[in-house]
Amino acid sequence: MIMSIGWLKMSFDDPEAVARYTDNLARQVPGLQALHQMAGQLLDEHVPPEGRVLVLGAGGGMELRAFARAYPGWRLLGIDPSIHMLELASRTLGPLGSRVELVQGYIDSAPEHACDGAACLLTLHFLSCDERLHTLRELRRRLRPGAPLVVAHHSVPESPSEKRLWLRRYSRYITSNGVPVGNATQSIEAMAKRLPLLSPEAEVRLLKQAGFNSPSLFYAGLTFKGWVAYAHS
Repeated sequence: MIMSIGWLKMSFDDPEAVARYTDNLARQVPGLQALHQMAGQLLDEHVPPEGRVLVLGAGGGMELRAFARAYPGWRLLGIDPSIHMLELASRTLGPLGSRVELVQGYIDSAPEHACDGAACLLTLHFLSCDERLHTLRELRRRLRPGAPLVVAHHSVPESPSEKRLWLRRYSRYITSNGVPVGNATQSIEAMAKRLPLLSPEAEVRLLKQAGFNSPSLFYAGLTFKGWVAYAHS
């Protein structure tokens, strides 16, 4: 799930906001469909045909649906704290939902099965550095050695001037796609203050600290970045 400019006050427990979520997401995330496709491809390099894949922050169900369609043998586990977003995921999945287990909660609520891969898309930018490290470590504990983890979320340079430059660019992008942001300057400042954004260098350090090897950048779309890394043996 994602919260972006103009959506900082959005609650994922607000049924009206949840109803708008899917329609707005593609306008907010550059190359969203391609991101899901690439994430599945990177997982598929190591996940066996009937492997188990954990998806953290699975509310909405779009990546679950993409994975289920492309890899019909995978068993999918989706975790999200919002019951309303999980209900949306169930509707998004439709008949594919028979292959997906949905669990309400955070990473600590996830069953401690040894999974063959994991994805966490458009989620980690909500968490503080300490919360993010804890989440990544708990993901690592639920993965087999060598299993891939794919993550993607907002990540901007540490320099305040560069951070605001990229946030302005992102604001222009979503505005051009019809997403209302109100006062752009105020929205950028709110996003900079309320989201605990980390630099790409800090993201890589956290992945390594949490027990993942060889983090590699595979996706970059304005303020969004995506990495694939592998659970330490």
